[in-house]
Amino acid sequence: MKPSTFSIVAFDPATGELGIAVESKFLSVGAVVPWAQSGVGAIATQSWANTSFGPRGLRMLKQGMTPKQVGAKLIATDKNAHQRQFGIVDVKGRAFTFTGKSCFDWAGGVTGKNFAAQGNILAGAGVVDALVNTFVKTSGTLAERLAAALAAGQAAGGDRRGQESAALLVVRAKGGYAGFNDRFIDLRVDDHPQPIDELKRLLDLHHLYLGKTNPADILPIDANIARELQTLMSKRGFYSGKTDGAWNDATQHAFREFAGVENLEDRLVDGARIDRVVLEFLRGLK
Repeated sequence: MKPSTFSIVAFDPATGELGIAVESKFLSVGAVVPWAQSGVGAIATQSWANTSFGPRGLRMLKQGMTPKQVGAKLIATDKNAHQRQFGIVDVKGRAFTFTGKSCFDWAGGVTGKNFAAQGNILAGAGVVDALVNTFVKTSGTLAERLAAALAAGQAAGGDRRGQESAALLVVRAKGGYAGFNDRFIDLRVDDHPQPIDELKRLLDLHHLYLGKTNPADILPIDANIARELQTLMSKRGFYSGKTDGAWNDATQHAFREFAGVENLEDRLVDGARIDRVVLEFLRGLK
């Protein structure tokens, strides 16, 4: 089995984040291709993927080997290397990509400072070029740049067999939920007719639920907003008091319970204030 795949692995020196974005005509590509460890590096292993390349490669990077040295070691110790494809980046921005001679056309990869992009069974070399050009020219967070690059690769023809799954993995020190691990963003679309679009939708939800409040987006809760929140909460059974616009204890308690049920607790702010992102989300509830 040779899943046709395109991916980009990258490092953001400004934040220390490492990430991988990948799409494939293959079920649950996120369970196979992306591997990363904060402070160490990121690896995408694909084509007839040797999934041991992920943990083995990360161990060698942690020991101080360069991506090029790691790549050479992985190739030398795999009798089927001619069927493999992989990309590596480390926390110094060094990168390596490899495409075995038996990978199905079009297949190849490109490296640059802080990234490696690669793919197989693609519409053409333009897919990888689109990954690279968009990643380099796009501003924003590492996750946003990776997602934009993936979409550009698809727009350039993508996997010539079609689409099925996509994944986005970004790691940073203590970036996981409640700071217990480094999995800052770990999103997967296992089977979908437009997996990259769905992945971008999930990334927007990740920002909503787990993103940090921008101080410029904090609004005072005046009587009109308080009344609006009371009405929204009443419709969903969280509030049974008067819709009089009073930001009293009963209204505040109901609001915190309501926000918690909607998984918005990380965006709550103290006092008679509300994050604009939260307010707009609640207004859009059906």
